[in-house]
Amino acid sequence: MSGSYDDSVGVEVSSDSFWEVGNYKRTVKRIDDGHRLCNDLMNCIHERARIEKVYAQQLTEWAKRWKQLVEKGPQYGTVERAWCAFMSEAEKVSELHLEVKSSLMNEDFEKIKNWQKEAFHKQMMGGFKETKEAEDGFRKAQKPWAKKLKEVEASKKAYHAACKEEKLAISRETNSKADPALNPEQLKKLQDKVERSKQDVLKTKEKYEKSLKELDNATPQYMENMEQVFEQCQQFEEKRLRFFREVLLEVQKHLDLSNVASYKNIYRELEQNIKTADAVEDLRWFRANQGPGMSMNWPQFEEWSADLNRTLSRREKKKASDGVTLTGINQTGDQVSQPNKHSSSLSVQSNTVQSVQSSYNPFEDEEDTGSTVSEKEDNKIKNVSSYEKNQSYPTDWSDEESNNPFSSTDANGDTNPFDEDTSPAMEVRVRALYDYEGQEQDELSFKAGDELTKMENEDEQGWCKGRLDNGQVGLYPANYVEPIQ
Repeated sequence: MSGSYDDSVGVEVSSDSFWEVGNYKRTVKRIDDGHRLCNDLMNCIHERARIEKVYAQQLTEWAKRWKQLVEKGPQYGTVERAWCAFMSEAEKVSELHLEVKSSLMNEDFEKIKNWQKEAFHKQMMGGFKETKEAEDGFRKAQKPWAKKLKEVEASKKAYHAACKEEKLAISRETNSKADPALNPEQLKKLQDKVERSKQDVLKTKEKYEKSLKELDNATPQYMENMEQVFEQCQQFEEKRLRFFREVLLEVQKHLDLSNVASYKNIYRELEQNIKTADAVEDLRWFRANQGPGMSMNWPQFEEWSADLNRTLSRREKKKASDGVTLTGINQTGDQVSQPNKHSSSLSVQSNTVQSVQSSYNPFEDEEDTGSTVSEKEDNKIKNVSSYEKNQSYPTDWSDEESNNPFSSTDANGDTNPFDEDTSPAMEVRVRALYDYEGQEQDELSFKAGDELTKMENEDEQGWCKGRLDNGQVGLYPANYVEPIQ
């Protein structure tokens, strides 16, 4: 072992052994690393908690969106309940993941934070008290041995220098004997130089051996003192390692939902809900409520009575009045208002247009944009389905060409509302100013703010022919809309 020791300058190390002067600093640095590892573990848990929170929010939003779509969609009966059970599962799992997030932050994160605060004590001048104590302990244990090591290095250097001088003196004496030009006096001086060099070698060797012996005698005490301080550092590190193991086990328990009884119950209940789906029962329900099982007021002979109020058709009403009578107006504070929940189910929201015109894929991954998750989910609600299960159908019909928008008796197809030959030059995009509910079968229904296409200009009775974005063609009051600029 070799090296030099200086309290003020520092340490120059020649090997990597712990016993070399200054190599204890790796053990001291481990204390500072322990404090940093506590911060790293807290950051790790904090990020996982944030992921749990975001996942829980996404599950809730997914469940809300699809629950609305299924409830408004064409599915019915026990299969509908089985489908909706997945949304219930998502809501319950979301609650469990919020509990995981809460446990990670309120228990595990806080536990590490408090332990770190108790284990590491900051000093006024920077650093930690535990680091300084370890540093001082190692320096105190190493200082006596390092001082003797310094003496050994000095005596070794002096001995090696004396040996070098002796060798040089002997070489000069040997060469002088072969030189006849040297007088006896000069030769005598070279011989004396050799003799002094030999004596210096003996003295420095003796001193070197003595200092080395003293170093060897001090080594056991040095090792004992260093071991004692190192063991104290080991005990401090052992507390941190055991604490980390304890915390990681608690984190594992918080993350492992497989051992949570309520988590198992969620999927047991989901399986039961799915198994209760009964195709025969659903078909029986549909037959009774939407099919041949429905009751019917079959037509019977009725005597004519003058007291009965005659129902006027829309065109007869228009002829009986000088102006245009507005019916079914539900004007709101703003021209573009939210749809009225109590309006006719025939009304089609403008948001459903996107589902017809776009090729939206509900299973396509979302790109990470600046919009929030809730905004994306709202857009999906508008785009995925344009069909509502409670959509009603007209119960009155007429075989008159003027009242039947689906009549195709005209050879040219002029009376077909779905005819694509309508001149595009006549079509103008307009926006509804008010809610309007169709009073007759050939009239359109829409909400304030909905957009549609005007196919024909206003007639003398104040009516226009238009087409909704879902393809339905019919009549509407001209003063209910305004052109889109």
